[in-house]
Order: sequence, then C-alpha cells, then structure tokens
Amino acid sequence: MTTRLGIDVAAADGFAALKGCRVGAIVNPTSVDSQLRHLADLLAAAPGVKLGALFGPEHGVRGEAQYMEAVGEVARDRHTGVPVHSLYGSTEASLSPREEWLHGLDALVFDIQDVGSRYYTYVWTLALAMKVAARQKLKVVVLDRPNPIGGAEVEGNLVGEGFRSFVGLYPVPNRHGMTAGEIARLVNADIGAELVVVPCEGWRRTQRWPDTGLPFIPPSPNMPTPDTALVYPGMCLLEGTNLSEGRGTCRPFEQFGAPYLEARATADALEALRLPGVRFRPVSFTPTFDKHRGVSCEGAFMHVTDARAFRPLLTGLAVVEVGRRLGGAEFRWRRDAYEFVDQVPAFDLLCGAAMPRERLEAGEAATAIAAALDAELPQFLPRRARVLLYE
Repeated sequence: MTTRLGIDVAAADGFAALKGCRVGAIVNPTSVDSQLRHLADLLAAAPGVKLGALFGPEHGVRGEAQYMEAVGEVARDRHTGVPVHSLYGSTEASLSPREEWLHGLDALVFDIQDVGSRYYTYVWTLALAMKVAARQKLKVVVLDRPNPIGGAEVEGNLVGEGFRSFVGLYPVPNRHGMTAGEIARLVNADIGAELVVVPCEGWRRTQRWPDTGLPFIPPSPNMPTPDTALVYPGMCLLEGTNLSEGRGTCRPFEQFGAPYLEARATADALEALRLPGVRFRPVSFTPTFDKHRGVSCEGAFMHVTDARAFRPLLTGLAVVEVGRRLGGAEFRWRRDAYEFVDQVPAFDLLCGAAMPRERLEAGEAATAIAAALDAELPQFLPRRARVLLYE
C-alpha cells in the first residue's frame, strides 16, 4: 500500500488547518504530493488560503545550492509570484526568519523531506522558525513525511551543551528514528509554538523508503538515493576530516577515499572488522568538486547487505578509524569554520562531543566508542516515546 504523505492528507481536506490564513511556506524540491504537485502551487490555488511568501532552507527553495553555500535572496518566486526569503545565508542569524518577513502572515507551513539524521539541517530550520513563530503568535503546520531510513532503529549519543550547532541544535541522537513532525513535537516542549502536525497515513516505523511506494526526490544535491540516506548518519562524520566523503562523485557518502590511501588495504581493513550488515570493496574516484577536487583518490565503497542489521554510526566511526590509521600523518581533522562555528572542531560538532575524536586519537576501536555513545540513549528514549505518531 502506498503511504499517504501529510501533504496528501492536508490537500484532501482543502488544507483545513490553514483556512482563512495568509501562509508562509518553508519548502524545497521535495515539497510535492504523491502526484508530484508542489506545495506552493497547491497553496496558491487552494480556496480560502492565501500564499504570502516562500522560505528556503539550506540548498534553497529550488535546491540548487551546494552544502554550506549561502543562498541569496530572490525578490519573487518565478512560479507563484510571492516573495522568497533565504533561511541559509552567510551568518548564523540568517538561519532564522526575520520578524519583518512574518508580518501579515497567520501561519507557517513546513513540508520538506528529512533523512533521519541529526546532522541534516532541515529540522533545525524548522525549530528556529518555530521559535520566531511562537514570538509572533503564528500557527506552525508541519505536513509530515516518512523517515526514509525507518523509524524503529536509534543509534548514538546526545549533543552536549558546548556542542550545539546547526548540525545538532537539540539533544537528539545521530540516528534519531523520528519524522520531522515528531522532531517538531519534541522540541516544541521547549518552544511552545501553536503546532499542528498533519501525519502521514499508512506508514509504519519499520518501513524504509522502498516500502512506501513513493518516488524518492533527492532532498539535497548530495542525497541522490535512499541508499545514500541509510549510510549518512555515519558517513557524514567524514565532513570533519580530510577524507573525501565522495562529494563530487555520483555516489556520495557510499564511498570515501583520499589521495594518501590505498584501495585494497583500506577495503581489507574494513572487511576485517566484520561490521554488521555491510561489505566493502576497493574503489578509486576523482572528485569533480569539494575535497581533493581533480585529484585521484583511493578508498572503499560500502554495500549494505542487511539494512536492519546495519549500524551506520558504528560504520562511519570505523571508516574514520581505518582512514586515520592507514593515512598516518597525512590524515587531518577539519579545522576551518563549520556551520558558523569556528571554536569547536567540525568532527566534535558532528559527534556532539569531543570524546569520539579523543578516543580515536588514543587508538581506541570504533566498536568501543560506538558503545559508549549508545549508552546515552536511555536518557532520550522516554522523551522520544511521548511524541511518536506512528506504530
């Protein structure tokens, strides 16, 4: 049975939660119903609803910008004619909507596909918008979507106080097993916005994207397939190193490498760890942009053989462990500013703590580090249970 998205459910009742409202919509290319009609067009045509503005997260309303690339202002959307505002500019303040942009609006609606990992910034765009909406007394309506990597498995630690950033604004695990609507319910305990979540219909927590019967629309330029999303909660950690996470290739995050690695040795070292649900093969690639642009890299490509057994965070930590060990002095942690933070190493921001980097530097195995991170889950799971919407 095909899952009905929140946008499908809302459109079927004529967007009743937005009737009589002048609406601002936080959207990107994934903001389409099961018939591939975009939310902006549906709202513009909905009786009793006035579309007043569009807001674009990282990558922009039309999804054209690369990661951490500032999105400029656009005077008018060329399809609907309404103003377009960027929620990902060149400063940390640009991540929240300006209060003057919300004047004259009655509600904000959010409909963007998340991928189930706390580093993915769209849910934090939602959280920041909810804060401003609460101050302005605007209703927030979230049209929910499935978690493409499933909602049953949870993995990782909680973001520490000194490590909050746009890749982890609230203390949730690396792989949180929640939908955007459930995340909104979780953070709203602190924010206190007038929140309405329109749930999906027919989706169960054990389902992954192929089970939904829905087309997969890449939610960002380097998230081309559901397979990418599955490995992302671990492989995004490579952004905090000088290992290429495969940006600038056709299969980002599923492959990694560096000019200083040897493919066979790298794949063999990872195979020797016998990580659950995944196999590795040697690979060579030359990135067309980002790290090591135009330089031949060797490394490994991961093939998930059992999605239920696969542990993406453990696997990502193992990749860093092996890359650091085999790379020797040529391996480096990223030291430049990352997501508007320059006083904390990028790897620590992604991990939500300094401990994983420090223990990797001490030569500790990824398996022990992952176990220590997972030990924080009992603090989170009861809070999570109170906001879950699906079986």
